[in-house]
Amino acid sequence: MKFYNILIKFRFYIGLFTLALAILVNVTSGFWPSFILYLAAVVAIASHFFIGPLRLIQEPMENGKMDEVQKIIDSIWFPNLLFKPIRSTYFTIKGNIAMMNQDFTTAEAHLKKSGELGSAMPEAEGANKLQLGMMALQRNDFKQGEAYIRAAIRLGIPDKESEAMAYLAMTQIFMRKSDRNSLRAAKEFYRKAKDCKPKSEQIVEQLKQMNQYISRIPG
Repeated sequence: MKFYNILIKFRFYIGLFTLALAILVNVTSGFWPSFILYLAAVVAIASHFFIGPLRLIQEPMENGKMDEVQKIIDSIWFPNLLFKPIRSTYFTIKGNIAMMNQDFTTAEAHLKKSGELGSAMPEAEGANKLQLGMMALQRNDFKQGEAYIRAAIRLGIPDKESEAMAYLAMTQIFMRKSDRNSLRAAKEFYRKAKDCKPKSEQIVEQLKQMNQYISRIPG
């Protein structure tokens, strides 16, 4: 695995070296002896531009080494050349980094690009829509926030913590509407949030606080 990661990291330069070697063999021995070297060079260089190094991001992200993640992202010179699902992931990661840096305008722009491109996994699109929904709620744009979060729930959310956060956000949205049907819906969303059994202290605390209001709703 470590060797493969090194290969991904340096494959562009390996491709250039192999191309130079192929030209040398071509000049000295003819085309066919150099054919395999030409092929290897094309594969290495093309995969650098069309696939990119996103596979290298998983380990530093899991270890919280965001400086390394940023360096890997910055090593992608022409993101528009990436295959569509990979380009979608690229913009999602860019959006997540911007969110961590509290740059919500940039984060929203990147996440919208990712959403427009789509993803091979509906859950990834769901997570993307959830983030956009939470940012809309931070701007007090409850209509847009509700639309995004509904879309996230429909597409599917990859983990129970995020799913609980989505249902809790929907609870808060419907509590604001205050009519009888909306309050019933809020109660149902709250129940779904609890059923996710979240372990995050922040979400658990929000559920406890919300229970003070939910318990007063009849029915």
